[in-house]
Parts: sequence; structure tokens; C-alpha cells
Amino acid sequence: MKKTIINIGRQFGSGGGFVAQAIGRTLGIKVWDNDLITKSAEESGFSKELFAKSDESRSLFSMSSFFASWNLGRAENYVDDTALFKIQSEVIRKIAEEGSAIFVGRCSDYILRDLDCLDIFVTAPLPYRIERVARRENMTKEEAEELIKRKDRTRETYYNYFTFGNWGLASNYDLCVDSSILGIEGTAEAIIDFAKKAGKI
Repeated sequence: MKKTIINIGRQFGSGGGFVAQAIGRTLGIKVWDNDLITKSAEESGFSKELFAKSDESRSLFSMSSFFASWNLGRAENYVDDTALFKIQSEVIRKIAEEGSAIFVGRCSDYILRDLDCLDIFVTAPLPYRIERVARRENMTKEEAEELIKRKDRTRETYYNYFTFGNWGLASNYDLCVDSSILGIEGTAEAIIDFAKKAGKI
């Protein structure tokens, strides 16, 4: 059976994670999202809390950036963002080498750029995302909009810093899809159909 690697980037509230799960169920392929945090922690010996805290979030003004160049990201009781990214990158590559996998976020498209992958970006109009997030998080639309903007900003900062690229830029991906048009299951089916026609499955 052909090894299939799918990398899914997504705007917050677009349902990209749910789309990934739907693809995984249909194809019988494991989806690596929060499980990546657990596996990275297990293989590195650091705590899950450490990875969770830095997960797809990085401050451009973090003090850790001043030390990364000379301490290799490590000191007593100290690990910087770059070291954590390197550990998680190694875990992602190891998983991809072992067999088919679907990765959600974590710059996986960049980390696996030398492999035969399908790179997807899931988007949706802001009003649609506000409705989804407000309903899911039981918050007002104003609160949902603020959360969406903050989450997208941190994902963009994280991606651009570690990849030297542009998060969400269409030319970075094989396919960009608006999940509001077909819904979660329909979007998953469309991506699978595209993957088959592209020879990725």
C-alpha cells in the first residue's frame, strides 16, 4: 500500500482539525495533533506541559531567543522554543518515515518538505469561524472574534519564524479549501478525491 503523508494547516475555527480526523477515519490513517505533544515528551524526557505551553505559539520577544545561539537551547532547568521545535521536528520525521500519517499544524509541511506529501490549508470566512468558535467555546461573538485573531496571529508568528515562510500563503500548499462550502465531511471527501487524482493515495 502506498505511503500517504498529509499535512494540514488551518485557520483557527475553520474546522481543519475535524477535517483531518474525518480524512483519517476514511483512510484508516492516524492523525497526529495533540498526540504529537505526548510523543515528543516521551521521546525527549521533557514534560508534556513544556511542549503544550510552546505549541504553535511563540513570542517574537521571548527572552529565549537571545540565548538560543550559544547554549543550544539548553541550560539547567531551561529549554528554549527552538530546542522544543527541533525535538518535535525529529518526532514528526520519524513518524513520517515509519508509515502513513496525517499531521495537523506544527509546520509539518516545512519539516517534511523533502518528502512526497500532500500539503493542505483549510480556511473559512471570518463570520463562519466566529459562529463555530462561539458555539463550541460557549462565548459571545465578540469574544470568539478576539480569540480567533489571537490564535491566528500566534500560529502565523510561529510558522513564519521557524520556516522563514508565510503562513496561509496559497503558493505554499497543494490545495487551499474553504470548509464553509462543503462542511467538515464534504471537505474531507473533496481532499481525499484530490489526493487520489494527484497520486498521493
